[in-house]
Amino acid sequence: MHIKDKLAEAHRSGKPAFSFEFFPPKTAQGVQNLYDRMDRMHDLGPTFIDVTWGAGGSQSDLTCEMVNVAQTVYGFETCMHLTCTDMEKEKVDHALSAAYKAGCTNILALRGDPPRDTEKWQAIEGGFRYALDLVKYIKEKYGDHFDIGVAGYPEGCDDEQDPDLLMDHLKQKIDAGGTFVVTQMFYDVDNFLNWVDKCRASGIHVPIVPGIMPIQTHAAFLRRATWSNCHIPQDWIDALEPIKNDDAAVREVGKGLVAEMCRRIMDHGVMALHFYTMNLAQSTKMVLEELGLISREGTPTKKALPWRQSLGLSRREEDVRPVFWKNRHKSYVARTQDWDEFPNGRWGDSRSPAFGELDAYGIGLKGTNEQNIKLWGKPESLKDIADIFIRFLKNDLKSLPWSEAPVTDEAEPIIDDLIDLNWRGLLTITSQPSVNGVKSSHPVHGWGPPGGYVYQKAYLELLISPSLITELIDRIDQNQTMTFYAVNKKGDLRTNAPSEGPNAVTWGVFPGKEIVQPTIVETISFLAWKDEAFRLGTDWANCHPAGSPSRQLIESIMNDWYLINIVDNDFHSTRGIFDLFDGLQVENLDGPMETNQPVVNGHAPKPFTELNGTHKNVDGKVFDAVLN
Repeated sequence: MHIKDKLAEAHRSGKPAFSFEFFPPKTAQGVQNLYDRMDRMHDLGPTFIDVTWGAGGSQSDLTCEMVNVAQTVYGFETCMHLTCTDMEKEKVDHALSAAYKAGCTNILALRGDPPRDTEKWQAIEGGFRYALDLVKYIKEKYGDHFDIGVAGYPEGCDDEQDPDLLMDHLKQKIDAGGTFVVTQMFYDVDNFLNWVDKCRASGIHVPIVPGIMPIQTHAAFLRRATWSNCHIPQDWIDALEPIKNDDAAVREVGKGLVAEMCRRIMDHGVMALHFYTMNLAQSTKMVLEELGLISREGTPTKKALPWRQSLGLSRREEDVRPVFWKNRHKSYVARTQDWDEFPNGRWGDSRSPAFGELDAYGIGLKGTNEQNIKLWGKPESLKDIADIFIRFLKNDLKSLPWSEAPVTDEAEPIIDDLIDLNWRGLLTITSQPSVNGVKSSHPVHGWGPPGGYVYQKAYLELLISPSLITELIDRIDQNQTMTFYAVNKKGDLRTNAPSEGPNAVTWGVFPGKEIVQPTIVETISFLAWKDEAFRLGTDWANCHPAGSPSRQLIESIMNDWYLINIVDNDFHSTRGIFDLFDGLQVENLDGPMETNQPVVNGHAPKPFTELNGTHKNVDGKVFDAVLN
């Protein structure tokens, strides 16, 4: 979506828009750390983000990669900086093509700074001289595909201080196709507001987005103000100078100063704020909290669907996904990135999707061996493993190998049941409670357009010992509302699903629309997820030294246990799934791993081959052939 349209909506609604700027880090670890931070900052609800461009395209490949990841994986509306300093036309064409393919529809066209080894800016042969030339070129080549932002300088720029000439240049860029303005950072709000009035008097009526630099430390505050030649009001100096050696106090006082500046900007009718984050979150978050634009817990973006959407070029209309990747959306995007089409309205032929290989970047277990051992410890018994899952459910741990993010409020109605299952050695991976027609505006379960109602069936996915799988499936067979899929690492698949087609587990009813079914369970996807789930567990085992008790324990679970998912198709039922597990417990949790079948409620369960019911023993090799 174009930024100008988002800004226009903010102006119409009176609800301020805010956005974040990030820059490409210099190291691979820095890039990964930034991606993790961007993922967390998504829940603050920015209208868009932008990614900067190094002088002469020095970090152009990384900028293009970050735009693609932000747009496709994290679901940000992204604006790519593009400078014409020391840039051949071929480089510009490559960058614009990369942005287009990533689904990015917004460019901030800049002249840029000269490379550090060049004292004065100069155009190269075959390149562009001014940002105006770049705006014209983008407009000529791509028409209206890109929304083109341009830079504004309320306090002048390095090589031009004449305000009238700078205003003329800005007007020329707007007349050539610029649709919004992002300003240089400033702290003199009176000067900025006067400049905005002059822009309007000069016939510049596109949205103006002020550049806001939060205050991290006193030294950084002075350094950045000096670097950008921006004027610091005397009352700011007086407030910060006495506490300059106390970083916490500087951030606290700085938060108030910047927030008051933002209030004056919004009172003037400018309903957008662009934060230069310097790849950090805390100071920006503090200002947003002070302004009441987010709560202290963050304000999650209003969800169009139950899962985070990708804004990749061909994925904007995607509205159906399997539930299995509920807690690993980045992996799902990576494994489906080569699809020509994405489900819209219905899942379609379940045999058509081809899921990507498990060795693709970002699919395996995150973190180093040392980091993961520090996070999850060195379990030596099934009780130790269960305790890790329970700590995760209690939010004492922020992740598991199968879940990249902490437990959300959605799990609150069933959290005690999940803890109880794990306490008994039944290791829960993914779940959702039943929801019977809550409003789409519901703060926890709501999604989709206003005025609608959403529903979901109870769903549970867990790792279960082979000693219990027979009894559990027998119980499921006796319940007409339950469907399941169970599979082990070798691909021994059991199911009672009536077909290989999709079973919707989440749906919504909205005014003037067909019923939307965005989350499903189906065979082919489950088998693809099976490979990933057991791979993640094996990766976890391999964090520990060969032959160690921890490695042997986790490997035993991965090699012998079953991954099972269960759907209670009666969405009125709140406890049906958990009733299936009454009396089921892995024996001797503190002892060595055993696969002997226990006595359950006084009865020995039947062998797997003698199960009653309508389930099917499906040859995993058949599905391997379909997947490949």
